[in-house]
Amino acid sequence: MAHKLIVSHSDDGRRLDKVIRSIWPGLPLSVVMKGIRTGSVRLDSKKASCDVRVSEGQEIYVPWESPREAAGEYRYRRTLPVLFRDPRIWAVNKPENLLVQPDRKDQDNVLDRVKYMLHLEEAEERAYAVHRLDRNTTGVLLVALSGVSLRILQDAFRERKIRKTYLAITAGLPENQGEIRAPLLKDAESNNVRVDPRGKEAVTRYRLLAGGGDISLVEIDLVTGRSHQARVHMAFIGCPIIGDIRYGNEEINGRWRKKRIRRPLLHSFRVAFSGLDGELEDLSGLTITAPPADDMMGLMSERGWRLPR
Repeated sequence: MAHKLIVSHSDDGRRLDKVIRSIWPGLPLSVVMKGIRTGSVRLDSKKASCDVRVSEGQEIYVPWESPREAAGEYRYRRTLPVLFRDPRIWAVNKPENLLVQPDRKDQDNVLDRVKYMLHLEEAEERAYAVHRLDRNTTGVLLVALSGVSLRILQDAFRERKIRKTYLAITAGLPENQGEIRAPLLKDAESNNVRVDPRGKEAVTRYRLLAGGGDISLVEIDLVTGRSHQARVHMAFIGCPIIGDIRYGNEEINGRWRKKRIRRPLLHSFRVAFSGLDGELEDLSGLTITAPPADDMMGLMSERGWRLPR
């Protein structure tokens, strides 16, 4: 059954195709694009291009059933720890072995969990990932609850008004502090990233918090936000993250695997806002922190290491 909807304030200024995909995330991109190209999707009763920017109050007609009818029951009725809650954004503490967004149908993921939690609160079930964390990276993840908040936060990331601080347990003993400037190139087919002069600019700053013997606790500040940046850069200086099968040391990982370390010990510890604009201006100065997962905290406790303030 076809469906009509009115563009909300949340979607004001967004591209038509992105609005549709956020409301019907299960529709293949090819189906969405064909609907727009053939005119089956209409904006204010007229054919429109996929990249047209919609305005609040406009009517979108689609040849598919309403999102509630299409969604059915939630496949995964699971929740997440919420670190910060606001009508505009949430910050959740992402566990290990969980994708931010699914890469195949019917796969557990952060955004669907947030939507399920909003459903339980009888709130609008809209959730957008502001940034990404790898499947096995834990910690603070920002989720926008409207298109307006998403755009403000993404702009803030580009303008470096949001600072992300990570904790990592690495092999070896790095310098007390340092800056790694090494361009990163991603192979789309293998999803591997490597240092390569043809790559994109990537800058990582780090500070040694504790160390001794075979491993160290390091605080990492990602000045840029490239895929796998912290993992590749720490390996590049000879201090790979413990448990990182893709970029780490196989022999070292093998020893730690016997001690039940089965993932990269990398944690999104803190997110700090400064100079936010528009509707999120009042959040400037806010800092959100997340406690590390049990495997990381257990190893830190064993070594007598404390969390930074």
